[in-house]
Formats: sequence, C-alpha cells, structure tokens
Amino acid sequence: MRAPIGDFDTATPAPECLEELTAPVADALRQWQGGVTADRILYVDTDPRWADTAVFVEHYGRELLERSANCVVVAGKRGAATTLAACVVLSTTRVDVNGVVRRQLGARKASFASMETATGESGMEYGGITPIGLPTGWPLLVDSAVVGLDYVLVGSGRRRGKLLVPGKAFAELPGVTVLDGLGVA
Repeated sequence: MRAPIGDFDTATPAPECLEELTAPVADALRQWQGGVTADRILYVDTDPRWADTAVFVEHYGRELLERSANCVVVAGKRGAATTLAACVVLSTTRVDVNGVVRRQLGARKASFASMETATGESGMEYGGITPIGLPTGWPLLVDSAVVGLDYVLVGSGRRRGKLLVPGKAFAELPGVTVLDGLGVA
C-alpha cells in the first residue's frame, strides 16, 4: 500500500504488523475502539539511524516536517505528588511545559521526564514514544493542530518504524485533552 504522506516504500495497516511494535502499542491496537478504525493507522518501516526529525525528513520527504508530531513525557509536581503525562505537538513547535502543561496538570512545577522515567514507565524506546499505548491513567495532552491534519507521522514505540495516524484519531485516545496553544513556535 502507498503511504498517504512521505516517501516510504510501503505502508501496512498497523494491526497487520503488531510484531514490529512494542507490547503496549500492540496491545492498544488490539483493543482499539473509536470512529477511526485501527486499520487506518499505518506502520512504515524506517531506519533507526534516521529517527531524529531533521535527518528523517531529509530522507523520507521534506513535507513530513509539517506533518510530524513529537510525543514527550512530562512530570508535573505538586507537593510530594508527581503526575506523568504525555504531550503531542507538531515537530515544528515545542511543548509549553511551564505554561499550558503546568496549568493543565494543576502542578506547581512541570518539566520533561528523565529518559529513564519516560522509557521505563511507558514501555517504549526513547525517540520512539507514541501516544498510542500509554499507561492507563496518564493524562494525554494533544495540540489541536495535530488533530486537524489528515495524517500525522508519530513514533511507533521503537526507534525503528513510525506510525501514520489520522489526526482525528488522536482526539479518541484514552485520557486525551485537546488544547489550543500546547505547541509554541
């Protein structure tokens, strides 16, 4: 199948290649519910050497820069309590951690989670964290610009491979809050 965005050799419905995904992502696709069917989420095999956005778009298509999203794990702290959350913003922006995220989580302080925390708690590889398959109970904050795209390139849970996800599917994920201004230039 031809990928709807990017210069990929093939795109395969993600439910047909669960063995290529981390366990949490594969489980989430097995249990998928919502208006966007799981077979519309596509898996594309990519070289992990080109996983970072700048190199990735040079190899797989410059138009992907405007159609890629990053999923980052943040930690919001209030007193002794820490809340882990994931934030999804277009790759041309950065997460407003100290403004939008901190207020949304009701935290006194918010920061990016350490690599060990992000990978250990999510069960995904650093550089491949995706909003599909996050731990139950995690808040998921998604910038409205992501939801507005036809297809969005995001991680697959591993550094090798990416998912092409219809933008409106992000609004159907567990624990999601769609926000204007989460991603800032």
